[in-house]
Parts: sequence; C-alpha cells; structure tokens
Amino acid sequence: MTSDKSPLAVSDKTLLRRNRGSLFSLLTLLALACGGPVAQADWPEFRGPWGDGRASAPGDTKPFGLPLQWSETNNIKWKTEIPYRGWSTPVVLGGQVWLTTATVEGHDFYAICVDADTGRIRFNEKVFHNDNPEPLGNGASMNCYATPSPVIEPGRVYVHFGNNGTACLDTSTGKVLWKRDDLRCRHYRGPSSSLVSFENLLILTFDGVDLQYHIALDKQTGKTVWKTDRSVAWNDENVPGQMARDGDLRKAHSTPLIVTAAGKPLMLSAGAKAAYGYDPRTGRELWRVEYPDYSVAPRPLYDKGLAFFVTGNSLREMWAVKTDGQGVINDAGVVWKFKTHVGKYASPLLVDGLIYTAAEENYVTCLEAATGQMVWTEKIGGKYAGSPVYADGRLYFFSQQGTTTVLKPGRTFEVLATSTLDDGFMASPAVSGKAFYLRTRTHLYRIESPGTM
Repeated sequence: MTSDKSPLAVSDKTLLRRNRGSLFSLLTLLALACGGPVAQADWPEFRGPWGDGRASAPGDTKPFGLPLQWSETNNIKWKTEIPYRGWSTPVVLGGQVWLTTATVEGHDFYAICVDADTGRIRFNEKVFHNDNPEPLGNGASMNCYATPSPVIEPGRVYVHFGNNGTACLDTSTGKVLWKRDDLRCRHYRGPSSSLVSFENLLILTFDGVDLQYHIALDKQTGKTVWKTDRSVAWNDENVPGQMARDGDLRKAHSTPLIVTAAGKPLMLSAGAKAAYGYDPRTGRELWRVEYPDYSVAPRPLYDKGLAFFVTGNSLREMWAVKTDGQGVINDAGVVWKFKTHVGKYASPLLVDGLIYTAAEENYVTCLEAATGQMVWTEKIGGKYAGSPVYADGRLYFFSQQGTTTVLKPGRTFEVLATSTLDDGFMASPAVSGKAFYLRTRTHLYRIESPGTM
C-alpha cells in the first residue's frame, strides 16, 4: 500500500467531511429535497450526480470549460497507470479520485485512491480475496471482476465486487470501516451492477443465475435494512439450449435509478424478464412490467412520469413505461416501444426531451422521449460499452476503440469533434470542475485545457 499523508489545511469543508454521521445524512436529505446532490461539481457514483449522465442540472447553462478535443499529447494534465483490470467508473470528491480494480483471474480485489491534482496513487487497498473465483466464461471479452462502480460521499467511499464483497473505506486513511462478504449470488458472467446511494442506505443489485434480489445496507454499519427478491415467474426450466441451463435467461447487469415521481422517491430497476418500480426506503415492489428478454445492462432513465428501460440483450428494445401503476402493469403501462440500434451496454442519455442511445453497431440514434419517434440515426464509428455524458451543452460518446465523438444535441446530426486515446474505453467517464477523468483499459487520465489547469 502507498499513502500520502501530507497535512491539509483544516477548512469548513474538511470538518464537514470528518463528520460522517447524522449531519451528513441531514445535508443529504436537504440536498435531495432541493433536487440536487451534496456536491454538484463532483461525480459521486456511476453516471454522475443524477445517475443519468448529465454533468449539470436541467436548465443550468453555466459552462464548465471542459475541453472539446484531446490526444495523448494534448490537454492531458496527468496520466496514471492503474494496476490489474477494472471497468468501474471513477468517482470524484474533495480532491480524490476513487476506483476499483481486480486481478485478471479474480483472486484479489482493490480500492484505489488517486490524487486529483497530481495523479499520484495515494491508497491501494486490497479489500477482498477469493481462492476460487468463478470464471467469467464467454463474458470475459466484455466483463471483468471490478466492473461495479463505487459511491463516494464526504469521508467515506463504498466499493462493490458483487458476491466477492462490499466494503466501506475511510477516505482520509484508506482503511476499511466495515465489509460484507456474505451476500450470495452466482454471477456466471461476472458482476456488473453498480452501487446506488439513497439517504442512509447503500442499495445493491444481485441478478444472477441462482438468485435475483435487491438489498439495502445501512451506510454507517453495513447491516441489512431490507432485502427484496425479484417477483417475476421464471418459465425457462424447459427451454432447450446451453443458455437456459447456464442461467443467462435469469441474469441482468443493470444499475437502478432513484427518481422523484409524484412527489415520492421511486427506484427504477431493470432485470431479466421484467422492469420494476420499488420504494427505495422499504424495498416494497410497487409495480412491474414484463418482457421476453434478459441480460439487460443499461441504466434506466426518467422524465415527466415516464421511465425508459432497455429490455435486454436479445430483443434490445427501449420501452417507455408509466410510473404511476400498481401490480403487474404490462401493456396498459407501456406508452411506446423502440428497437432501432438500441445500445446493448452503454446507458442512454436524455436531454431536452430527446433520448440518445449508442449501439454496438457504430450507430448513435436520437428519438423523442414523449413519443418514441426516431429523429435520426447515424454511424459515428466504434462500439460502445462505457456510457456517454452530457456536459457544456455537448454529447460525449466514448468507444471501446478509444475514440471520443462529440455531438451537438438536437434534431440535426452534427459532429463537433473527435479525439483518440490509447487502449480504449470500457469504463464510463467522470466530470469534475473543468476536467474529465477518463479510464481506459490500462490508465486513468485527467483531461483538461492548459488554460484552466
């Protein structure tokens, strides 16, 4: 382990980070009530402050000053090699960048802290070990053992490696405060679903071959607060073929999204064969809508009473679903369905009533959120696993080949710029201040214009 214990000036912000109890919970509740996160400039979890890839709130047009283009020799403040392998999104807060990694064979699992200003690794903590990890099998080309993204808040970072373990670390020391390694699930293709933070809860998703459930842990102690099994009835026992026997038909890889709908918190969650609405405080299932698909990966979206789900890997449709239903809503709750070049892995973006989805087949497609009508679909090159972001009035798409394509949002397709880094993107990006934190297969970059450094 390496560490940097340089003294820091004690400020109000530092004192706030040190108080990890009721004060932070109160501030979180107040921030959520106002419609924003505690630290809007930072990237606290997968897909950012709102969990949907937007770096700023709707209606906020204040520019970040992010660069439009970069290369291996241009607009890079630092580049740091990250050991082993991980596809988790970096999370950023208080001058720290945290991410996870694991050995290629899945024996050891690490939480890494990088100094946001210098790029130096401050902590590299091994938090779990597994003598006999389940092989990734055919999923090894797209997944690894450190795909779920962490969650960060003042004083604490939470890391998750599926059934290999979940832990909370002190961000000032890198030491583990609590850990859980008793939550079972056979992932088969490896863990993928990221952590979700809500009030005093840390919500985990397990959609495996044998077990499919959500579980909420108390952030302070790691103890279980509630656990809810998926309710859909499986009918794959007599389906012929290897996929049915191995359990792919029951798997999913998506991360839930918590929104405010009709004045109440609602957790939107996509699993195999169904998407659900839950009460995130209790885990109570409110409704579900069923579809004949599995292995869904993209995170849902929400806008004006509609939830937008990708149904999975096989059919790959996007559905708009009403969020005010009860029980099994099925056709009565589905407003529209769309199936042209829907992204398989990358989560979609929703900006000003338009949804943008990046597909495996080099396409980006724009459609109307209210109607599901296609506005345009165009080839931009590359395949997409990491999810895009919306920042500074631009759409940024990050391909597995290492190219970032910047589009102008709207009803007319327009490419603003392209940039390329070595090794390619599997992880989704992070934004903090005027900088991108981009994780390739081998390195973490801080991308920033020289005039703003």
